[in-house]
Amino acid sequence: MVAELASLASKYGATELRGLYQKHAMRGLIVAIAIHLAAIGAYYLGVYLSKDDEPVYTVRILKYSDLGPPPSIENSQAAPAVSVSAPAAKPTVGTPVPVPDAEISPEATIATQTEMAAQPSAATEGTGSGAPPVIQNDIIDNGPPPDFVPVEKQPVPIKQVEPPYPEIARRAGVEGTVWVKIWVDKEGKPVKAIVQKSDAELFNQPAIDAAMKWVFTPAVMNNGPVAVWVSIPFKFRLNQGK
Repeated sequence: MVAELASLASKYGATELRGLYQKHAMRGLIVAIAIHLAAIGAYYLGVYLSKDDEPVYTVRILKYSDLGPPPSIENSQAAPAVSVSAPAAKPTVGTPVPVPDAEISPEATIATQTEMAAQPSAATEGTGSGAPPVIQNDIIDNGPPPDFVPVEKQPVPIKQVEPPYPEIARRAGVEGTVWVKIWVDKEGKPVKAIVQKSDAELFNQPAIDAAMKWVFTPAVMNNGPVAVWVSIPFKFRLNQGK
């Protein structure tokens, strides 16, 4: 009896589950298809609504008889005339004056620029002191020389000035070297000093001040003095002079 009831229960349960499975599987498939169709439809609907409408062009066709007359090529509105007042008197400067041919000398010539430059300048009014004029013949440099100037003889220092040791650097125990680039003119005198390289900024100004007090023999090129740049190292050591 128990075996029969168990067999009937197993048959009944399997049949019911099989029927429910087929029923719910069909419903799930239909719902899934509907959801997919709704999603696809919403996508294409959004694309369609976001698309801009193409502009509509209106073309109007007119007959030749409906057109008006073309504009005139003649300028009917001319610019108003502007009256220009004549000068009160004719200019007299730079106006050529005709001269009779009989008064023209055939030997007259026009001086060249060289001849005009050789002529002495006109005398000017002086101060009345009676002192003779002083002519200065100083050597004038047009500007700093290039970094490299070929010379036959390099400048030689004839006066050297040692820079003072800064007290702040001495107390701090700082040492270093400053390379100073000096512009030496044609007379051997320094015109300008530039710091090329420095180990400490405390030594820059003392080195420049000392470099401007140096004196050199001028550099020579083609038997004449030339301006050049010279590099001088100024060493700052705490034990220097000992």
